Amino acid sequence: MSDSKRKIIVFDDDEDILSICNYILEEKGWEVHTFTDCNLIAERVSGIMPDVILMDNWIPDGGGIIATQTLKKDERLKRIPVIYFSANSDIQLLADHAGAETYLAKPFDLDELERVISSVA
Repeated sequence: MSDSKRKIIVFDDDEDILSICNYILEEKGWEVHTFTDCNLIAERVSGIMPDVILMDNWIPDGGGIIATQTLKKDERLKRIPVIYFSANSDIQLLADHAGAETYLAKPFDLDELERVISSVA
């Protein structure tokens, strides 16, 4: 087991959610990167090469579905698990459509956040 930290990227335009995720995940030993939009997503993700990505549905500018599909079409990035998260009632459908590995409904509790990340990381 190497001692390099596992890396996670959180894409969400809600600063409160970013700061909560940042705090919780850093406490758990993750190196956390946050973005409030998904512009240049392939470049950003390949610059970090995270172990997991948390993707909000309503992220500017293209939205979470297009952002996730962009990653899944990229040979270098398509194996990085994406956890889709949204307050939409049809989140499972959205996550499937996007090609995400799994999803997390908002609002979520911290145990749920950890459980879903552990399921893919």
